Amino acid sequence: MVTVSLFSACSKNDEGSPDPEIKNKGIQISSNTQFGNVLTDANGKTLYFFSNDTKGTSTCNGNCLATWPIYYSSETSTDVKIDKSLLGEITREDGSKQSTYKGWPLYYYAGDGQSGQAKGDAVNKIWYVAKPDYLLMIANAQLVGHDGKNYLSDYSEGTGKTIYLTDDKGRTLYAFKPDKFNKNNYTEADFSNDAIWPIYQKETGSLPSLVRTADIAVITVFGKKQLTYKGWPLYYFGQDQQRGDNKGISFPRVGIWPILNDNTAIAPTS
Repeated sequence: MVTVSLFSACSKNDEGSPDPEIKNKGIQISSNTQFGNVLTDANGKTLYFFSNDTKGTSTCNGNCLATWPIYYSSETSTDVKIDKSLLGEITREDGSKQSTYKGWPLYYYAGDGQSGQAKGDAVNKIWYVAKPDYLLMIANAQLVGHDGKNYLSDYSEGTGKTIYLTDDKGRTLYAFKPDKFNKNNYTEADFSNDAIWPIYQKETGSLPSLVRTADIAVITVFGKKQLTYKGWPLYYFGQDQQRGDNKGISFPRVGIWPILNDNTAIAPTS
C-alpha cells in the first residue's frame, strides 16, 4: 500500500497526470432504465433474489444453477452508497461461497447476455432483481404454524409452498381478519399489545414486480405509521423469531392472521 501511494503521488505531482481510474469492486448499485437502482456485480451485471430463500440459505441447486448461477465476491464493495453491514456471505452445501444482501443469497440470470439487462425479473413470480431498498419482498415457502402443522395457501393442512409478502429481510407480514380498509382494529392506544403483533412501520422503498403501487398506503395508528396492502394493515408476529418463520398463520387459530399475496382480496370497508 505504501509503495502504491508513493508512486501515485510521484506521477501526479511530477508529471501532472491524474491518478489511474479506480475500478469497481464487489457489489455495486447501478441505475437500470426499467427498474431504477439495482444491485449488480463490479461489471454492472444484474443480480437477483430468489423467493424460496426466505431462511437465508440458498435453495437453488443442481439444474437450477445452470439458469441462476451464484454470485460471489470476496472483495469489499467500493460503492459508497451501500451499507456494508448489509453485505454478507454463506457457505453452500457443496462448500462454495455465495454473497448475500440483507440475508438474501445473490444470483445471476443466464438469460442476461450483457450488463444492464434484467430479463430474469418476476420469472415464475419467485425471482426478482435485487434492489437495495425494497419496501416489501416476496417469499415462496412452506407455511408452518405456531402449532407445528404444515399448511397450504387455503389454510388446509398439507405440504406445499405458498407465495406471500415479507419485509425486505424476509420476515413474514400478516393481516388481521377483523381489520377494515386502512383501519387497524387490533392495536391498543398505549401499544400494550404491540409486542404480540407489532405493526409494520416502514413507509418507503421499492416494490417487487408482483406488488402494485396502487395497493400500498400508509395509515396513522395512535401517532405511529403503519403500511397497508390492499387496505389491510400489516403486522409482524412477535413469536416469529427466525428468518423465514410464519408461525402466526395458526395463532390463536387458523384464519385470524392470514398471510398476504396478489390473490388477497381488498379489505372490506365496513
